[in-house]
Amino acid sequence: MTDSARFTELLRQEDELVFPQFDHGDAWELGSLIANRAITLDAGVMIDIRRHNVILFRCVLPGATADQEAWVRRKSASVLRFEHSTALLSEQFSARSPLGGGWLAPEEYTLAGGSFPIRVRGTGVIGAITVSGLSSEEDHQLVVDSIRTYLAGQSRD
Repeated sequence: MTDSARFTELLRQEDELVFPQFDHGDAWELGSLIANRAITLDAGVMIDIRRHNVILFRCVLPGATADQEAWVRRKSASVLRFEHSTALLSEQFSARSPLGGGWLAPEEYTLAGGSFPIRVRGTGVIGAITVSGLSSEEDHQLVVDSIRTYLAGQSRD
């Protein structure tokens, strides 16, 4: 484990960004929110929201490449295996990566930022929200900012 300020901030995000519930409608609304933000930023990204291996939302914006499919799959697999964001995992394993060396196959997992767990209060992690196409930090921030906005809107309903 690490005691860095960044690690602490990433843990705080995961503690804060917990859904009261999450269904297909939530996936559509949140995915659309992320897509609209990405369009405003002119970001060529792929957006993926999945409940384990069932894709609930997928959007590929102009500028995204076919390579984003592999990044989304690998980022999502990491979140679903460890139940933490890939940004947090990257920070946690900054000194010694579990990729390669026989622990995790790099063709199946990645620690690149941009995937965040869908954590439901009283249930735990049920899926992953992933963005790929920007830098790892920008992918992560787009997801986190969008979840925060979405949850704030839900609390007013």
